[in-house]
Amino acid sequence: MTTIGTPLMWSLFGLFVLLALVLDFFVLNRQGSHKVSMREAGIWSLVWVALSFVFMGWMWWHLGGTGSDAVARELANTKAVEFITGYLIEKALAVDNVFVFLMLFTYFAVPAEFQKRVLMIGVLGALVLRAVMILIGAWLIAKFHWILYFFGAFLLFTGIKMWWAAGKEPDLEANPALQWLRRKVRIAPDYDGEKFFTFINGVRVVTPLAVVVVLIGIVDVVFAVDSIPAIFAITTDPFIVLTSNVFAILGLRAMYFLLAGVHERFHLLSYGLALVLAFIGIKMLIIDIYKIPVVWSLSFTVLTLTATMLLSLRIPPKGKGGSAYPFAAKSPTSDIGSET
Repeated sequence: MTTIGTPLMWSLFGLFVLLALVLDFFVLNRQGSHKVSMREAGIWSLVWVALSFVFMGWMWWHLGGTGSDAVARELANTKAVEFITGYLIEKALAVDNVFVFLMLFTYFAVPAEFQKRVLMIGVLGALVLRAVMILIGAWLIAKFHWILYFFGAFLLFTGIKMWWAAGKEPDLEANPALQWLRRKVRIAPDYDGEKFFTFINGVRVVTPLAVVVVLIGIVDVVFAVDSIPAIFAITTDPFIVLTSNVFAILGLRAMYFLLAGVHERFHLLSYGLALVLAFIGIKMLIIDIYKIPVVWSLSFTVLTLTATMLLSLRIPPKGKGGSAYPFAAKSPTSDIGSET
């Protein structure tokens, strides 16, 4: 499979990600457990977005975007548009990811000062999963062209399913993973700081925080399955696929705290995401009949998401005034902790 990624580009990208994670961990450990303010979340969100576009600019320049070679300029422009389109789609899908994280934190009443570390673990899990699944996806596409049709049908189905599920309250009580954990693991009735294990009457048990981490890991898997086919509809270049995914995920933790307080205001965003996924699915299904230009995909994504966000601000959500999640006031572990 052809790629613009040279050893130098891969090395610089890997070094950047490593430094970003080290910096994030350093800041996290230095600050300790604390509630993240909207101001802090906004600053970090802007930092991650700015770094993403700086990287895109460097890539564009490195490929010859400012040179005199017309072929090199065309390649640089194409890859820059692919990166931006992939980044925006993955960022939009990450918003839905954030809302699920919010649901888990609300359900388990995770203290605000503990959420930051849990999200960091979730981000690391998402990065590893995306890298593995991108490598698998790239190999499958290189070996079996027809897999694109499977990805397209899957995205179209996911888009339709997301449309019908939009606006409905999720039932975490019926989640199979949570039910399995309740049956197999003894869970402490309360938190013990940021510990994942604690002792009750001399017996080692897991804390609710550990349960949340496990469920977030499962969410990472589910969203990786949805998002990887979406980016392959934009480009099959492994370098663009991986870099756009990673940059979208790196700002996930800051974006969570930025959106946590205003998630109800964008209640129609799921409909926009559903339309984007359906559009991308159709694009993959007709790829051998008509190849929709990447610029069209970028325009459709931006216009659709912008329209649904603006409509969300003008149209109040149904049942406004109640809690977004009916289990918000429930004790996080009132009915868990049994051991079988």
